Amino acid sequence: MSIGVGVWGTGNMGRASVAAVLGHPELELRAVLTSTAAKAGRAASELAGDGGRGHTDVTITHSDDAADLVDRGCSAVVYAASGDVRPDEALEDIRGCLAAGLTVVSPAIYALYDPASAPVEVREPIERACRSGGSSLFVSGVDPGWGNDLLPLLATGLCHDITSVRSLEIFDYSSYDQEFSVRELVGMGKAMDYEPPMVAQGVPTMVWGGQVRLVAEGLGVHLDGIEESLERVALDTDVHTAMGLFEAGTQGALRFEVIGHVGGIPAVVVEHVTRIHPSVAPEWPQPASGAGSHRVVIEAEPRLEITVEAEAEGGNRAAGGNATAAMRLVGAIPWLCEADPDLYDGTQVPLEPGRGRFVAPNTTT
Repeated sequence: MSIGVGVWGTGNMGRASVAAVLGHPELELRAVLTSTAAKAGRAASELAGDGGRGHTDVTITHSDDAADLVDRGCSAVVYAASGDVRPDEALEDIRGCLAAGLTVVSPAIYALYDPASAPVEVREPIERACRSGGSSLFVSGVDPGWGNDLLPLLATGLCHDITSVRSLEIFDYSSYDQEFSVRELVGMGKAMDYEPPMVAQGVPTMVWGGQVRLVAEGLGVHLDGIEESLERVALDTDVHTAMGLFEAGTQGALRFEVIGHVGGIPAVVVEHVTRIHPSVAPEWPQPASGAGSHRVVIEAEPRLEITVEAEAEGGNRAAGGNATAAMRLVGAIPWLCEADPDLYDGTQVPLEPGRGRFVAPNTTT
């Protein structure tokens, strides 16, 4: 029997999640919730666009109540509402879903990407909700997420004499459909004395430190500690994108690392290189092609380098990344529904093959 699934949120991740549920043979979309009243009543399949191959009569509901998911026969929910600027509200929404007996997958709460190291005040209410509801939670994404926990750890199984594992996200944000995040959180187009919240001291470790710890644990090594590095570069000239003008002299690129040391040596590193235009900071790592890619570099015998380029919605790399994050979460739902009630991380939840998801290409004669 199909598992009834709801999607809570109708932004970039919600759109990708609806398509992922519709494309999964073991799941049935039962509900889509939105905080935006103007979206209520629209067809969920319209939201999914060309990315959703399944058919559904579900319409979008204006609601923030887990009971609406239960009433519609959902056993699980993809919580795709933002947690970046409303972490407390997102955490409470997730807690309510778990207490109601719903399996939850979400990219929203960074602290729970590695539940074992999450602050007690975050972890314990969620653990209580899992016990009372008999439910499970898996929080992940692409980066942070499978791009710097599951993928690098799987790749280390092809090597020996490993000395370092580095995961990179290299992106041009000019086509990223999240202006608030690009300008306010990342700081693109802001004065160079502006402190972008995403890279304020301690924030990168809070967001990506869990991935560094998970990889170290998977390798069986003890970290001496985690530190951060940050570089920012100003624009030499004005840049115009779909988001408008980014003026010369304002931030045009940033590069940061979250570095896990073993024996005083950088051993497990997450690195981000983010630009508002391909011409900025050309000496920094570049994507293999296009607007961006994810890369894993393992210094070992043999040395191994893997580049991942995902595209969706007509070749958009940002949308491609969202789609892989959504599918990683949605694909975990059948396993989580059978697992013991608990909080799970990216190294515990298996990545299942796409059984039943193959679609023969269209042919013309």
